[in-house]
Amino acid sequence: MKNILVTGGAGFIGSNFVHYMIHTHPEYNLIVYDKLTYAGNLNNLLDVHDEPRYRFVRGDIADKRAVEQAIREHQIDTIVNFAAESHVDRSILQPDAFIHTDVVGTYVLLEAARQFELERFAQVSTDEVYGSIPEGLFEEGDPLEPNSPYAASKAGGELMVRAYHETYGLNTVVTRGSNTFGPYQYPEKVAPLFITNAIDDEPLPLYGDGMQVRDWLYVEDHCAGIDLVLHKGQPGEVYNLGGGNERHNVEITKLILKLLGKPETLIKRVTDRPGHDRRYALDSTKIIQLGWQPGRAFEAAMAETVAWYKENEWWWRPIKSGEFKEYYRRQYGERLAMAEGG
Repeated sequence: MKNILVTGGAGFIGSNFVHYMIHTHPEYNLIVYDKLTYAGNLNNLLDVHDEPRYRFVRGDIADKRAVEQAIREHQIDTIVNFAAESHVDRSILQPDAFIHTDVVGTYVLLEAARQFELERFAQVSTDEVYGSIPEGLFEEGDPLEPNSPYAASKAGGELMVRAYHETYGLNTVVTRGSNTFGPYQYPEKVAPLFITNAIDDEPLPLYGDGMQVRDWLYVEDHCAGIDLVLHKGQPGEVYNLGGGNERHNVEITKLILKLLGKPETLIKRVTDRPGHDRRYALDSTKIIQLGWQPGRAFEAAMAETVAWYKENEWWWRPIKSGEFKEYYRRQYGERLAMAEGG
């Protein structure tokens, strides 16, 4: 393993992974391959722009020729696939984009990995492929019962990864991460959306009763888990990556407001989204036995995340003034208008 193609490396978790790997593994070259959709942002990689072990290639993972050219040109031996349309709300509005990237794109990458006989293929997935669980914890062998177009597209990509391992003997691993937060997260997701809205004293649109439960994982811990699985995971295996920090959405909302010194009157309860999973929770025993543990306490990591968005308005203000505005209007405009006090 020497030349790693990080697909989707200009996105949230992908860019944090590049930072992590540059600092943790001085022997590796990191080649970021990204389409630069609305969520891909080269500002996420400014800190490594002058690093000689980093390269950027713009391209679509569903573009067979472009993928093959990148592999040849940079002598790629390993792929870590972060590239995905990744927001549930957007998948409800426009599911076709999710099928194109998350399923067809994953297939194109797998076929290239087989053709070029790459050493390793790591697929970064999500706990949402399991569906909702009212109590207990999901284990890796549990059935996949996705409830949103996003979750279904990620499950479809995962099944292609499994098929390429079983059919062709491709050396694959899969990680299923829980709800991840931290710097450089596009502000459509709940944590950066609520943080940036609260900074501007704008309403925080909380779905339904706010009692949905998510297991929160700091992005650096998520990257460390992917790194461990990349190096020590057994071929063909799947590994859950849970933070062990179950919180109701309303708890997260109130914590963000507390950290910013803002009033809870900013919370506006809005109509829930269709098919909203009630609870996710992962059993991470398998990766813990491999040697991983979350290193950051949840409250401290969230405080650090809030501070990052306060100190880096240069990063998120241009984002929220562009394409995001139209998306926000479509997603929340009517809901907020109907909300009490909205």
